[in-house]
Amino acid sequence: MSDPKILETFPNPAPQRDYVIEHTHHEFTSLCPMTGHPDFANITVRYVADKICVELKSLKLYFHAYRNEGIFFEAVTNRICDDLGGALRPRQLTIVADWKARGGFTSRVTAEWKAPKKRK
Repeated sequence: MSDPKILETFPNPAPQRDYVIEHTHHEFTSLCPMTGHPDFANITVRYVADKICVELKSLKLYFHAYRNEGIFFEAVTNRICDDLGGALRPRQLTIVADWKARGGFTSRVTAEWKAPKKRK
């Protein structure tokens, strides 16, 4: 099972500016929980960092941890969004999962992270 503690970070080199960071992982794999067959996706992480950025080797290892996990497209996309949102606390974060064709269907699942509202 994937563990968000795998994710490492480094200081944002330009915290005074909003700029978009986009990483795409072209070899994401998980398992269909119904059939056990592998599912393949391109996962795009698009975010505006606040204080920290994600380190790419740790992101790769985090993604690879899903290889033997039975999980639906919707669940994995939302879990990635929650884990990265929680680890980075970015100004903005969108996860786009483009799932490869199986059974005549392609699927795209998009999740957006919003920072929890502060209590007054």
